[in-house]
Amino acid sequence: MGGSLRTTGPLACLALSVALASAACRQEPPAASAPQPVVAEPVAPVAAQELQVVAAPDPAAVPLPAWSPPPVELQPEQVRDALKRAGVALAEDRLYQAADDAIPLYLAVLAVQPQQREARRGLEKARTRLLASVRALLQQPEEQRKALAQAATQAAVLVYLAPEGRAELELQQRVQAARRLLALNRSGEEALRGGSPALAAGAFAQVLELEPGNSRARQGLAAVESDLIRQAEDAAAHADFNAALEWLQRASRIREDAPTVADARVRIEAMRMAQLAALRDGGLRDLTSPKGLKAAREKLEQALRIAAPGDAAVAVLRQRIDLVAHYGSFRPGQVFSDALQDGGRGPQMIVVPHGGFQMGAGYGEPGASDAERPQHYVRFDRGFAISITEVTVAEFGRFVAATNARPRATRRGHSIVYDERSGNFVRRNGADWQAGYNGAKAPPNNPVMHVSVRDAEAYAAWLSAQTGRHYRLPSEAEFEYALRAGTTGRYPWGDAGVPPEGSGNFTGSLDVSPSGRHWKNAFLGYGDGYWGAAPAASFRANAWGLHDMAGNLSEWVADCWHASYRRAPPDGAAWYNPGCRQRVVRGGNWANAPEQTRAAWRLSQDSDVTSARIGFRLVRGI
Repeated sequence: MGGSLRTTGPLACLALSVALASAACRQEPPAASAPQPVVAEPVAPVAAQELQVVAAPDPAAVPLPAWSPPPVELQPEQVRDALKRAGVALAEDRLYQAADDAIPLYLAVLAVQPQQREARRGLEKARTRLLASVRALLQQPEEQRKALAQAATQAAVLVYLAPEGRAELELQQRVQAARRLLALNRSGEEALRGGSPALAAGAFAQVLELEPGNSRARQGLAAVESDLIRQAEDAAAHADFNAALEWLQRASRIREDAPTVADARVRIEAMRMAQLAALRDGGLRDLTSPKGLKAAREKLEQALRIAAPGDAAVAVLRQRIDLVAHYGSFRPGQVFSDALQDGGRGPQMIVVPHGGFQMGAGYGEPGASDAERPQHYVRFDRGFAISITEVTVAEFGRFVAATNARPRATRRGHSIVYDERSGNFVRRNGADWQAGYNGAKAPPNNPVMHVSVRDAEAYAAWLSAQTGRHYRLPSEAEFEYALRAGTTGRYPWGDAGVPPEGSGNFTGSLDVSPSGRHWKNAFLGYGDGYWGAAPAASFRANAWGLHDMAGNLSEWVADCWHASYRRAPPDGAAWYNPGCRQRVVRGGNWANAPEQTRAAWRLSQDSDVTSARIGFRLVRGI
């Protein structure tokens, strides 16, 4: 068994009474400090940089309990009876706990008769059984605390019997190590129950350093990992995905490449995506409900807090909110026409983008006047829809027929037309909205001219009643904004002194009248093939899809005339004074001088004026 019964110490004193031998002659194992308990204190939530697995307090090596044989008073004449009782106790496996157990009786016999062979053989059998029992207890997986306590007591008995035995020393070390591992495992479990997973992980890690295959520590680490994953999922369920990632980061340090952490990442990302999809869908519903923009923006803020950069769901919701905020149910560049009550369709409209621009002319711009200054910034926080072309003869005629209207030129009986014979603009009787630039009947697809600003406003009011939408003349700022279409040059097409080919109906040196006339003040080298107004949309649209903003006909806008832009509205609203007579005309026309084709050019006209050079288009709110 690797050792022998001790022959020094207590056995040397057995001639004395057993009581005295037990009290005065037993060699005590060296004293050890009392083990310090591990206390698991609950910890408050900590920041990410603090989330490290920390070492658990290392419990001191638990000393083996000292054992002394229960006192047995034995006289020489009682030896035979004691041996008999010891044999019965040995057979019943009662070895060391009471005075009538085998080992105390055999020791008492040897104290009286040190060479008594039966007692020595019985004591050796008891020792062998104790060695086997301690080894079995060390392997017992259930009730480890109770098993190790029993093993410690039995090891103390063995150490008492054979303090120099190798088997006894080995078992003593194993029992001490097992009790230390048990203390660490228990401290880890208490820390985990107390809400300190970092301390728990440290304790279990120490166990595995000492015994890599320790199943209880492995289960403990798995429990720590599960607890951290649960914390991560709880955080994700409350939309705190930063905290969820921190918890997962902690969990990933418990066991390298653990599939459970990878699976949890997938689940939490799925939770994130589900929450983002719900916020996106809820925000989109809000945009079409009475809750409107405010509720949708609140959901967008929630989505931004949990989304990864560039998340598609957030991008969709943000884009739709921006569209609704700036365009209602429309989108920039959208073309539409509203249905009329009589079964027809209104003018084709296009949605221009919201934004801002510098309105007017700079102080250094050639040909500019003080009426076009000061240049000032105007911003449109919401887009608007504007007619793609000038209102046509056919469109205006539908209004006249439906309302029996008598526009200004019709009532007055004349308008201003171009006279081919003299080359001048003259008053001609009978010219009204049905006439073209020279007084002859105009084709239905030509822009309507010979209308006053009040005629244009009457058409807008009729169209609003027909469609249930609000139509009006554009403000001066809206007109210039749409005319420039994002450009900043002197002309609508930039700073070049000649218009790009096909860009519009302007006064070009290559234009020829029916009688062979040429313009005296024109864009050199430019010709558009028309003397007079051209059919709507005959030329290329600008960058925002609008035709003839800078040419064909000049156009009425909603503003009253002001001699400069001082105190002009910064939001692009019409600058209107009730009862004003002088109104504003914007945009070049087929008979304008080049300087009057500049993007900032503006003209004052009496509200009753009708002419072959002035038409209009409309704006509709969205």
